[in-house]
Amino acid sequence: MKVVIIGGGEVGFHAAKALCDENHDITIVDIDPAKTKRASDHIDVNTVEGNGASPDTLREAIVEEADLVLSLTRTDEVNLIASQQAHKMGAKKIIARLRNQQYTRRDSIIRPESFGIDLVIHPEKAASDEIVRLVRHSYATQAMEFEGGRMEMIGVRLDKDCPISLKSMKEVCKEYDEFKFGVVAVTRDGSTEVPWSDYTFEEGDTCYFIVKKDYLSRIMEMVGKVATEAKGVMILGGSKIGRNLAGVLQNEMSVRLIDSNRDKAEWLASTLPNTMVLNGDGTDVEFLKSENIQDLDSFISVTQSEQTNLLCGLLVHHLGVKQTIIHINTTEYLPVVQEIGIGCMVSKNISTVNAIMQNIKSGFSHSAVTSFEELEVDVLEFSPERGSKVIDVPLSQVNFPKDSIVGVINHHGHLSIARGSSQLSEEDIVLVFAKQKAIPKLSKLFSA
Repeated sequence: MKVVIIGGGEVGFHAAKALCDENHDITIVDIDPAKTKRASDHIDVNTVEGNGASPDTLREAIVEEADLVLSLTRTDEVNLIASQQAHKMGAKKIIARLRNQQYTRRDSIIRPESFGIDLVIHPEKAASDEIVRLVRHSYATQAMEFEGGRMEMIGVRLDKDCPISLKSMKEVCKEYDEFKFGVVAVTRDGSTEVPWSDYTFEEGDTCYFIVKKDYLSRIMEMVGKVATEAKGVMILGGSKIGRNLAGVLQNEMSVRLIDSNRDKAEWLASTLPNTMVLNGDGTDVEFLKSENIQDLDSFISVTQSEQTNLLCGLLVHHLGVKQTIIHINTTEYLPVVQEIGIGCMVSKNISTVNAIMQNIKSGFSHSAVTSFEELEVDVLEFSPERGSKVIDVPLSQVNFPKDSIVGVINHHGHLSIARGSSQLSEEDIVLVFAKQKAIPKLSKLFSA
């Protein structure tokens, strides 16, 4: 598949990175030579330096032959014009990143469809959706839905005296055999493992379980946590993400929103009738204590300042908030903050990439669904080909790469957690969790 990505910033770079291991022909277009150089130095892509809204630049990128165009610059107007140009030149499918959500309202004068756009991704909304899932699972460090929400992947840190500590994967599955679940990844001391049956869990591990939604409470019992509903949250920052979150959560639970700008706080109070809006400094420890911060279920830091978000995350974690969610832009911070263990990290850039990947279906035997920057594990959707080595034999007899595991099997809409005794047919679709180095071998196993 030929893919042209217009915009080589964080979103464009990570989208290309997620796609480059699937043998796609990828071209990145950006007006900034530093961004095109970064892309060509770190990933296997072609680059074109120039204005992505210019017809000449798009011709140089051979956009007329593109199966997919991703318009991902930071400027909505450039993305709209670039998409329109690409559509008229013959690109088959176009996905655009638009920060202004007014473009997709029903009463909007300018509609994305008129620019040839097939799908719009709003970065702040993508991040908000991810945060909302985390708030609704306040015991989790990661929450991701699959298969239309019927399956969930939950990241949980194993505390002291956790019931499954010092037990192997095989022992845990045997002890809790009344329902099916999978453990698709474990992070320990900053590194990620894909656990097989002999893997032994330890205190401090963050385990990523995949399970049907109905059995989430059983997973919590298994790791010694109580799955309680969030009743009170505090949001720091009246940014787009903060406003989106308050708008969604204010009818479900008690929401307090803090902003340091008095005029903005007054405006927020008038637009969010069921949210308590406070004018204050989120880095003021006495202010936080006066708000009984320790009684909150979740504290969400989504100001425009990454440094403020990180500092506030450290403060409220120290003050005893059950769940801390921090928005960051610099993805290089993810592994460091994860190792410190101060809370959940969300990046609108990665959320945008994941929203894009979940909407891309390639013509190959597999397609990327989600990538987790902090996990070093990708989620891939495979359709076994007739005559491939994975069909009609127990999965335990298939020579899968060590850094991969089959998580979910979808047989005509019926979902099941994969086990060693499970057998696949060419009519199945499976979710495989794998490190990047395992993907080429997986592709061969699922191909005839």
